Amino acid sequence: MRDLPGHPSRRNFLKASAASAAVAGLAAVPLKAEEQPEPVALGAYTPICLKPSEWAFVVAAVARLIPSEGEGPGAIETRVPVFIDMQLAGDFGRAADWYMEGPHEADASPLRGWQTPLTPLQIYQQAIPVFDEWCRTTHGKIFAELDEATQDQALTSLQKDEMKLDPEMRDFFSILLGNTKEGYFADPLYGGNHKMQAWTYIGFPGARGSYKEWVLKHNVKYPLGPVSISGERA
Repeated sequence: MRDLPGHPSRRNFLKASAASAAVAGLAAVPLKAEEQPEPVALGAYTPICLKPSEWAFVVAAVARLIPSEGEGPGAIETRVPVFIDMQLAGDFGRAADWYMEGPHEADASPLRGWQTPLTPLQIYQQAIPVFDEWCRTTHGKIFAELDEATQDQALTSLQKDEMKLDPEMRDFFSILLGNTKEGYFADPLYGGNHKMQAWTYIGFPGARGSYKEWVLKHNVKYPLGPVSISGERA
């Protein structure tokens, strides 16, 4: 991950995020390993709910949050954009099982829950064009068309809310970053973490059923690769 102000290096970021993001609690019915076809290439993927401009932004943004260069796979190699599109098309995007009644207080502590009447999908849909227009005014092009260094600068401005998003959308950067982490570390069943590359990189064993023989072993590297919910092995 780029060293945006207030965020750690990629190595520390991955170590700190792995445990929580890998168990994000996303509901789905696992398929048998042999029933899972090889996914289409990212460039040939047709988004389920994101519009072309929204998809272009998501692809470009996650590519800077977890870049391909450096140690380990990036967000593009692990198909994080697919994960985000799939989740926004489902219950998460609709906030289907969330309490969404007001009143909402934009400046309330995050401990008080979701403080906007907008669903996650609506926040993406409303914040992306505002941010793209700010990029066009400030840097001459929409975000997806900027060079990488300027994209990093623009994301830092988004993190700091320098374009002053409406209160209902002010947490867009945090939501985008959180979804990027989740897509990187979630089970491949949900669209991201392609071929369990992120798990392999950090040494996470995945959904193996038993570890009892390893309970009393300390400072010993676990020798087996990760296993997905569907039974796929890295």
